[in-house]
Amino acid sequence: MKIGVLSDIHGNHLALNSVLQEAAESGVQRLLVLGDVVGYYYHPDKVMALLNDWPMDVIQGNHEGMLRTLMEDGQDAEIIRKKYGHGLDYALNQLSTNKARDLIDMPARKTCVFDNNKIELCHGSPWDRDAYVYPDAPPDRINRCFVEGADFVFMGHTHYQFAFTKNGATIANPGSVGQNRAAGGIASWGILDTVQKRFSLRATPYDVAPLITEAQKTDPGLPYLSQVLERKTDKTQKKPTTVPSEERTAR
Repeated sequence: MKIGVLSDIHGNHLALNSVLQEAAESGVQRLLVLGDVVGYYYHPDKVMALLNDWPMDVIQGNHEGMLRTLMEDGQDAEIIRKKYGHGLDYALNQLSTNKARDLIDMPARKTCVFDNNKIELCHGSPWDRDAYVYPDAPPDRINRCFVEGADFVFMGHTHYQFAFTKNGATIANPGSVGQNRAAGGIASWGILDTVQKRFSLRATPYDVAPLITEAQKTDPGLPYLSQVLERKTDKTQKKPTTVPSEERTAR
């Protein structure tokens, strides 16, 4: 089975639509979604509609955690808005109460098994939903991400791709579908082939112009939200690669 591994969609339906089109053309049959479906950008309703066409397993990210805060308290609304923009406001306004509740009630971590592959789904790290593990993290931090008995450990949160293997197990971050921080106009994700036991990082181009215009209009006080969508390629970003068994090792 081919499974699409997606993270950090962040209300960006344009990026998600391009990814799902490529996924279908590549023979992907199921999705694993590593959290942050909402936040930052402005079309969570369209994102949810696109995802609903696929069988999938989903966990929550920190933006779903903030969505819970807004739904249940609201005291930090202005703090969240100043730091992250109006994306979560759009989630509250566009999604039904039941849909929003489904998002905030998702587990922070989940174990799946497909074709005898044990797969751990995390947002930040196996030990903390909000922990950041970057591609250039120290070896001890990378090694800590390997979960005993797991064939694959997938993480998101940083918006940067990586993949490492050790003793036949793979840990990987597919990057961000909705807000790639290494290169603008590219949706990052990955494909797991459960039969071949192979994970491939993918990079799908999409038209960012409409979202840039929308971000500049909706959140003029947060220029980062539009500028990151135009970012030139980060030379330190690892190119999309296929990662079989021991092709790479954690350093």
